[in-house]
Amino acid sequence: GRLKETITRMSRVGFDNILGHLEGGLEAWKASGKEVASIETITAEDFSKLPTEQKAIVFDVRKESEYLSEHVVGATNTPLDFIENYVAEYASNDKKYMHCAGGYRSMIANSILKAKGIEHIVDILGGFSAIKENSEIKVTDYVCPSTL
Repeated sequence: GRLKETITRMSRVGFDNILGHLEGGLEAWKASGKEVASIETITAEDFSKLPTEQKAIVFDVRKESEYLSEHVVGATNTPLDFIENYVAEYASNDKKYMHCAGGYRSMIANSILKAKGIEHIVDILGGFSAIKENSEIKVTDYVCPSTL
């Protein structure tokens, strides 16, 4: 029931050539006996409560300009637009945490990597917006993008 919204959101992150959609959604897919996968998620609040060593590997899939403006301290920028260039960085079996600005791009990146057999990536729900609201998660000082 959210086809137009979905197409708009996909277009905003660079997916402009949508060929179709699944009539009946995920339930129709499951009913046909097709394979289903899931992506582990965590809230920013729960992420902030993890011991430091457990949340050491953080990937930010926002555009480079967004990352340079402000990011989680220690996060690595691997923009969704170029995620194919960063596959090797995700390849280890260590648990990794991923976010974008609000949650849409990180889910797409997670899906792409999962299709390549890369597991152990946890999506931070609400993205950087939720992370910034949590004072326990250290972020860099804000830099106005127009000064970069």
